[in-house]
This record gives sequence, C-alpha cells and structure tokens, in this order.
Amino acid sequence: MASSVAHPLTAGIEFGGTKCICILGTGPQEIREQVVVPTQTPQATLAALCAVLDGWGAGPSGFSALGLAAFGPLDLRPDSPHFGSLATTVKPGWSHTPLLQHFAARYRVPTAIDTDVNAAALAEGRWGGARGLEDFAYVTVGTGVGAGVIVAGRPVRGAHHTELGHIRIARLSGETFAGNCPFHGDCVEGLAAGPAIRERTGREPAELGADDPVWVSVAHALAQLCQALVLATGPRRIILGGGIMVHRPQLFAMIRERLRHSLNGYLDIPELGADLAGFIVPSALGAAVGPLGALALAAMQSKSDTTAAV
Repeated sequence: MASSVAHPLTAGIEFGGTKCICILGTGPQEIREQVVVPTQTPQATLAALCAVLDGWGAGPSGFSALGLAAFGPLDLRPDSPHFGSLATTVKPGWSHTPLLQHFAARYRVPTAIDTDVNAAALAEGRWGGARGLEDFAYVTVGTGVGAGVIVAGRPVRGAHHTELGHIRIARLSGETFAGNCPFHGDCVEGLAAGPAIRERTGREPAELGADDPVWVSVAHALAQLCQALVLATGPRRIILGGGIMVHRPQLFAMIRERLRHSLNGYLDIPELGADLAGFIVPSALGAAVGPLGALALAAMQSKSDTTAAV
C-alpha cells in the first residue's frame, strides 16, 4: 500500500483506558484508515492491535514508521532495561507490559513511544495550535488531567516524564472538597478531572449547567496549573483540550481571568497579551489529537521527514 504523496505512510496506536485507536496516514489531511480496538487484557489487546497492523503491512509496501502514544506511567529512561514499558499503573493487569519491545521486534520499522499527552502536544506543534512554536504546553482535562510540555522542540523529561496533573495547588478560599485522587487527594486532577466533578456534584459533568458553581473551582485549579507551567517552563502558548474543555468552552475565559489575576502583573512578556486570549487557547485538532499524536511520533521517526516536529 504505497503512499501517493510526498510523505510516506506511517502508523500509530493511541492506548487508552477503555479503547485503543490504530491510525494509518500521513497527517490530518490524509488518514487512510482508523480502527478502534477495545482495551482488554494486555495479551488480547496487543494481539488485536497486531492484527490491524499486520493487515496494513510494514516496510516499503506499507507503513514506514510506527508511533505508540500510551497512558502511563511509562518507563522512558533510555538507560533502563525496561525502556518503553508501562510502569506500575492503575489499569488492572497492564503494569510492566513491554509495549515498545513488542511492536519494534515484530515490525522492524523505526518505532517511537511517549505518553499520550506528550504525543498530543507534538501533534499540536506539528499540525495544530502550536505550529511554528518550540516552547508550549498541551493540557488535557477529561477522566484525568495531564500536561505535555515541549521545550526547545522536545518533550520535557529527566528521571521520568512530567506528571503535572498531580501537582498540589493553592486551594480556592473556602473550598472544602478533599479531592478524589487516590494518591494525593486535592491535586489538580483530584479537583478538576471528570471523576472529581462527578464525586463533588453527584452528576455527570455533561449534565451540569454552565453556571454551576463547580466550574469556578475547576477553573481555579486549572489556572493554578497554568501558572505553574508559565513560571516553570516559559511556554509561548498553553493549549487546553480533552472532553471537559470541549464541552465547557466557558472555562477558557474563566481560566484566563484567574491566571491573569494570579500572575498579578509579575511577568511582562508579549506572549501573554492583555487578556491572555492568544495564550490560553483550545486545541486546534479537537478529538483527533490523540491518534494524531501517535502519528506525529511515527512521522518524527521517518527518514524522509523534513518537517520540524514543532
């Protein structure tokens, strides 16, 4: 299956808690196929994913590179014997599953792995709302909260990848909700993710009105996360995506105002602007950002790729 465009076909897999998505193409403008596979046991899921990739074929007649965008935590230390494997995860049965080794050995094409949120950030940099930028962040707000931080064109990582959804923040005055993160209670994820909203209100987030008071608390927590990103990594833009942000767009103005108030004029940099409207922005790739993140990882491995990652 040879590509008729300048860029070769690449393949990607987005690993999610309930489903995995296989994608074949060159980018948002050319997606040849996309297949959803339920996330079951590692053995059953990996077998089903390989069946999809086998059908597409690897090498000159199929995909030239493969990207794996996975839920975490992941072992991404190049010097680790378990590089490319899941670490201890809350997903039952998936801890220590060797993802990179499994696919790289089977298909013998350049294969890359990163966290789903880092991959999504790379997709936004390559095709979406951060094109032309080398320093930015992508934050997803849904069943969890995660941040992909890109500095000098590459995801930030050292001893481990970033887990900014679990930072502790200055709580909103008078707030008593303890948070529902099983590890940290009132971290950002424990206050602002979908399950936290559900526990706090007793209702699904989609059922809540735009004027429900819970959104003030959510916006406050996310603005605090954005402030940490601004002060720690100096992004030129912060992109907010995920189900909560897609379905509650009023949060953008609330987050911008709370971030502006929290920074209190401390930074005088042009990227912020007067109202932060061009600094805190929605995802340009929408719901497609996850699988496109896996495709972005693959594209960066292609020998013929001449497009900057961000």
